[in-house]
Amino acid sequence: MSIDAIFKALADPTRLRTMRLLSAMELSVGELAQVLGQSQPRVSRHVGILCDANLAERRREGSWVFLRATNSGQAGAPVLAALDRLLATWERENADFAQICTDDRRKLTAIRAARDANAEDYFARHASEWDELRALHISDVQVEEQLSTALRDAPLGAVLDIGTGTGRMTELFASDAERIVALDKNLEMLRVARAKLQHLPAAQIELVQGDFTDLPFAAASFDTVLLHQVLHFAHDPAIPLSEAARVTRPGGRIAIVDFASHDHEELRDRHQHARLGYTDSQMHDLMRDAGFAPSEPIALEGVELIVKIWIGERRPLPESHTSKNAPRAAIPAKKANL
Repeated sequence: MSIDAIFKALADPTRLRTMRLLSAMELSVGELAQVLGQSQPRVSRHVGILCDANLAERRREGSWVFLRATNSGQAGAPVLAALDRLLATWERENADFAQICTDDRRKLTAIRAARDANAEDYFARHASEWDELRALHISDVQVEEQLSTALRDAPLGAVLDIGTGTGRMTELFASDAERIVALDKNLEMLRVARAKLQHLPAAQIELVQGDFTDLPFAAASFDTVLLHQVLHFAHDPAIPLSEAARVTRPGGRIAIVDFASHDHEELRDRHQHARLGYTDSQMHDLMRDAGFAPSEPIALEGVELIVKIWIGERRPLPESHTSKNAPRAAIPAKKANL
């Protein structure tokens, strides 16, 4: 991180405004252009300068590109934190800059409202499908209570929420985690999650588009990995579990919430379930083969479906395997213009 590049990057009113906006929430280039009242090409040029100075990060989701302030956990964190304090101080001390920031945040409110409206529309279109499935098993609240209790005996640390869906697990554990990365393959679900999570600190939550069979993260990146009602979509569950193990630090934990084995064949067609749940023996073998030491499962009986919680601890790799499992370079997170 070059201090010369940082000061050059900040030597422009638009880029100062951009940094204040990104400290509040992640924004697409289109949303940023909307707030700044400038064209997308012009905003993209400013964004490029901030990214070149390592002050901001791009993330692609489909055809959209999202921007966020550079993660404070990266190299140069003290400088980034000091810059954030400097801009906050300048906003307090300079009336003109304060008014500009106030106007920008007013426009952010409209963006938040639009995201909420889009999320509500999505829920309205799919409510009947979800209600049909929920009627078969124990309430989500009871599942969340049991999962929270099961994970309470150790710090969550850095969390990966695989298949975040609406973002509920990320929202549930945000206050106890150091940071959470919420990953989903479906762009529309990510937009729903973004609306649900936009009240949380931008520096703590990151949304990433990605596939659970090829996670875009370096090895041993997370302390806790969650797969909540996700694994039944896997045709070969060994693949996502192997990937989950790769990104989990030794001694870290995996928590899998899914259905016990059942015979509701209609879920294949109506809800695209590839697997009709798992037996404890199947899950034990899958977790063990992936590199986790499973603990006793928790069973939550519902009307027709039993929800199971399986938790496992990541075993240290044998020394002879370290070369084969060396951390690979992190794949740049895919970002998008939502």
